[in-house]
Amino acid sequence: MSRHPLVKWAQRADKLFVTVELPDAKNVKLNLDPEGKFFFSATSGVDNVPYEIDIDLYDKVVVDESKASFTSRHICYLVKKAESKWWSRLLKQGGKPPVFLKVDWDKWVDEDEQDEKSAGDTGFGDFDFSKLNIGGAGDFDAGAAEGDGGYESDTDDEEETEETATGSGESVPKD
Repeated sequence: MSRHPLVKWAQRADKLFVTVELPDAKNVKLNLDPEGKFFFSATSGVDNVPYEIDIDLYDKVVVDESKASFTSRHICYLVKKAESKWWSRLLKQGGKPPVFLKVDWDKWVDEDEQDEKSAGDTGFGDFDFSKLNIGGAGDFDAGAAEGDGGYESDTDDEEETEETATGSGESVPKD
């Protein structure tokens, strides 16, 4: 019986990113049907354990414009959608997705953010850190770095506690 490798996916309006995480995959076979039938099989490990995925994608795809890339850790597929639109899910059938299928948050871009961020831009880009409201030069007290920094000492609190503990208001000498 075949096992299922971890499959991560993300999408844009015109394409899907499907990553099969299977280290040292051998005998890799892929069959992508224009109707959206996605079949993957490979073996991995010293025992050549068979792995297989057979899923029906949500909609039709363009096989001729889809590509695959192999590394020692995973196999990445760039699948071109037949119609440039966002899919509500990856699989044709509704309900809970299989446990081996996960969202690839590293490649994910929301539908309304697709035009703002290109697929290859993984840096901070035009991100404005001033909108985070995490403080700045106006909140920094340069004098706080010198001397006592405006903080009260713990020993002052201890002396007040000892004075009130006697009840008479007299100071009790500290050891």
